[in-house]
Amino acid sequence: GQIVYSIAEETERGASVGNIAKDLGIDAATLSARKFRMITGSSKQYFNINASTGALSVNEPIDREQLCELKSVCLLNYELVLENPLELYRMEFKVLDINDNSPSFPLSEYHISVPEFLSPGARFTLPNAQDLDEGANSVQNYTLSPDEHFHLEMQIRGDGSKYPELVLKKALDREQQATHRLVLTAKDGGNPPKSGDVPVIVTVLDTNDNAPEFEHSVYRASILENSPSGTLVVQVHATDMDEGPNGEIRYLFSNTTSADLQRMFLIHPHTGEVTVNGVLAVQRPLLEMLIEARDNGAFGMSSTAKLLVEITDVNNHGPEITITSLSSPIPEDAVPGTVIALLSILDKDPGENGKVTCQIPDNLPFQLKPSLQNYYSLVTGELLDRELISEYNITITATDLGSPPITTQKTVWVQISDVNDNPPVFSADTFDVFVEENNPLGAFIYQVSASDPDIGENGRVSYMLRNSTVAGNALTSFLSVNLANGSIYAKCAFDFEQLRSFSFQVEAKDNGSPALSAATTVNVYISDQNDNAPAILYPTSQNGSLAVEVVPRLADEDYLVTKVVADDEDNAQNAWLTYHLIHASDSTLFQLSSHTGELRTTRSMRSTDFLKHKVVVVVRDHGDPPLSSTVTVGILLADTLPQALPDFDDSGEPPPLLNATNIYLIISLACVSFIFATFLLFLAAVRL
Repeated sequence: GQIVYSIAEETERGASVGNIAKDLGIDAATLSARKFRMITGSSKQYFNINASTGALSVNEPIDREQLCELKSVCLLNYELVLENPLELYRMEFKVLDINDNSPSFPLSEYHISVPEFLSPGARFTLPNAQDLDEGANSVQNYTLSPDEHFHLEMQIRGDGSKYPELVLKKALDREQQATHRLVLTAKDGGNPPKSGDVPVIVTVLDTNDNAPEFEHSVYRASILENSPSGTLVVQVHATDMDEGPNGEIRYLFSNTTSADLQRMFLIHPHTGEVTVNGVLAVQRPLLEMLIEARDNGAFGMSSTAKLLVEITDVNNHGPEITITSLSSPIPEDAVPGTVIALLSILDKDPGENGKVTCQIPDNLPFQLKPSLQNYYSLVTGELLDRELISEYNITITATDLGSPPITTQKTVWVQISDVNDNPPVFSADTFDVFVEENNPLGAFIYQVSASDPDIGENGRVSYMLRNSTVAGNALTSFLSVNLANGSIYAKCAFDFEQLRSFSFQVEAKDNGSPALSAATTVNVYISDQNDNAPAILYPTSQNGSLAVEVVPRLADEDYLVTKVVADDEDNAQNAWLTYHLIHASDSTLFQLSSHTGELRTTRSMRSTDFLKHKVVVVVRDHGDPPLSSTVTVGILLADTLPQALPDFDDSGEPPPLLNATNIYLIISLACVSFIFATFLLFLAAVRL
C-alpha cells in the first residue's frame, strides 16, 4: 500500500503529521511486536512514529531548499516494514514550500557603462535575482528606483524565461552627470512578499556606442556525462558593429553563472568555444549558464546569451542490491509463496540506464517477485526437503538496461530447518534370529536398528516392544529391549522342547512432535541343545524288578528275544539313537542291532546252556557330548511261562571254582611240592 502526506517546510519538531496506524488500517498496539521500522534513503530521519499510538510527528524541521534545491516538487520517500507477517508500506511526504527566502543578487552592486551618445531606447541587461523558494514564492517582478533617464522593462528569452533590462528613456549628458545611482528591487509573490535590492551604478561614457550581439539568445548543447576534459560543447558567436578595439569581442561567463559551473567548463575568450574542464559531477540533467560577450572598447559594452547544456547519461552505475529483510532458517514445510527476503534494488543512472531486471537461477525452488517500486520479494516456489538439501546459496543477478548493460550479483544464504516429516526406517521388514536353548538370563539376542533422516530430536530414535503374548505369557516376560540402541536381551532361558519359535514386533519412534514411528517383525527360532538323555520305553521294569523275557529252551538261531524301544525329546542329531550291548552273561549267545534295538540269538539253543541270562543294553544319542541310558534285561530259557520268576541276581551262572576251602588245599599242595623240590635239589648237590 501507499499513503501520501503533505507538510510545510520548517514545521517545528513534534508537530503532528498524521496517524500511520489509522491511515493504513493497522492495529497500533501491534507495531512494537511486529518490529516496525522506517526505511529512507535520506541521511536524516525527519519523522517519528509513536510505537504505542501510531502517531506520525516531525522529528527534525525540513529545509526544502537544502533538501531539494531547485526541484519544483520536493518529495521524501519512506518505506514502513512490519514483520510477522512481513508487510511493506510506501509513504510519500510532499514538502510544501513557504516563503522563507528573500530574493538576492549574486553581487553586492552592479556597474553599467553607458556611452553618452546613445539614443533613448538603448537597452542594458540587468542581473537576475535568485530566490530559493519555488512557484509563487519565487521572484515575480522587478522595480527600479525613479530616474528621469532610465526605466525598467521585462524581456522574454527564447526559452520563455524573463529577465530585466534597463532602458534609456532620455539622452545622457556626461558633463552634467557622469554617474547615475539606481536601486534594482526584486520581489517575490509570497504572502507577505519579500524583496531584495542591489545598487546599479551607471557610468556615462562618450565612446563605443555599439554592444556585441549574439547570433542566438539561447544556445543548446548535449554532451555525455563521461566526456573527457577538453571536449567541445558549443561555440558561441557575437558581432559588434564598431571598428577597432571597440569591435573586438571577448567571451566570458557572466557573474550570475555559478562558480561550480565555471569550474566545470572553460570558454575561449577569442573563439567562443566552450569546452569541458574536469569531471562533470552534477546530478541535474540540464545545466544553465550565461555567456557574456564584451568588446574591447575603452568602456566595453556587453550582451549575454543563455547556454543550456543537456547532460546525457552514460551507464556508469551498476545496480545496488540491498537485503532489507531476511528470514533464515525457514522450516522445510513452508508453503509455496512464503516470503524469505525483501530486496531493494536501485540504479543511480536515470532513464533506461536506471531500469533494472532481476533474476535468480531456474534450478532453485525459489522465485523472485516484484513488490513495490524497486523492491523484490524472494519467496518459496515449491515444497522444500531438508533431507535432500539443507541450505541454499541463492545468487541474485540484477542487470540494468544500459548499453552495454552492467550486472551486479549478491548471494543470499538460506538455511532450511528440520521438520519431523520422516518416520524411522528399519533396514528390513523382518529379521530372523536363531537362539540356542538354555541361554543364560540377560543374554544378548539381537540388535535391530532404524534410521531417521531428520536431525536433532526429530531424528533421535527410541525402541520398544509392542504388546503381545508368547505361549500365553506376556512378551515382556521373555524379552527386553534397550531404549537407546535397539539391543534385545533374554529375560528367561528358552527350552526348545517347550517353545521352538515365536514372533514379535519392535517399534522405533522418533522424538519429534508429533512423534512418528515404524515397526519391524522379529522371528525367533530356538536351536536345540543335547539336554535330554534317551528315555527307555520298552522293556521297562516295575517296582525296581528286572525286566524278564522268556525264550524257548531250544530256540533257533536269530530268534528275536526282545526289542529295546527308546525316545529322545531333542531334535535332529541330538535325537538320533543307537543301541549297544555292553554286557551279556554269555556274549556268544546274543547280538543287538545298533539301529533297531532288536536283541536276537546268534545260534540255536543247547541243552547245556544255562537257563538264566542277563544282558545290559545302552541307548546313546548323537549329541555333542552324547547322552545315554541303559536297561538290564533278564532272559529265561523255558518252554512255558513259570508260575514265579526266578531270581536273576546270580545271573544263572555256576558257582565259582575258587571258594575258600579249595584255596587252602591249593596253598598246602604248593607248599609240599616246594619242600619236596628243595629236598631233591639238596640231595643232588650233596652227591655232586
